[in-house]
Amino acid sequence: MTQQDKDEAVQPVNLTDVLEEVTRLCDLYEKALMDNDLDTLDALFWDSENTLRYGVGENLYGISEIRDFRKGRSGGSPQRDVVRRQITTFGRDCAVCDLEFQRPGAAVRGRQSQTWIRTANGWKVAAAHVSLMGNSH
Repeated sequence: MTQQDKDEAVQPVNLTDVLEEVTRLCDLYEKALMDNDLDTLDALFWDSENTLRYGVGENLYGISEIRDFRKGRSGGSPQRDVVRRQITTFGRDCAVCDLEFQRPGAAVRGRQSQTWIRTANGWKVAAAHVSLMGNSH
């Protein structure tokens, strides 16, 4: 028995139509982030106090804290280039989007992870984590 056989997912992984749908939304998120389009960013996050976002310098619990942070952020997110991205879907209702990014002129790369869930109002980010890689392990 191979490791893959032992760890076979209960839900189908990367169903083509689901992967395409989530990929479009991840693209939309990245564009909205770079354009500082707060309405689109807010619409893409789950409207719940269970939503969380761990940023480079902040821990935000609940959609209200996330929205307040975005509104108070002068100029929006620093610009960045996506270096690598991996999207994996599990069944029809859950997905993760993980990416590495590089900010122009920055010495270190950043990472972003998002957990997406399908809600009655479509796909939403339920949890997000952004970090910058350090020089040590």
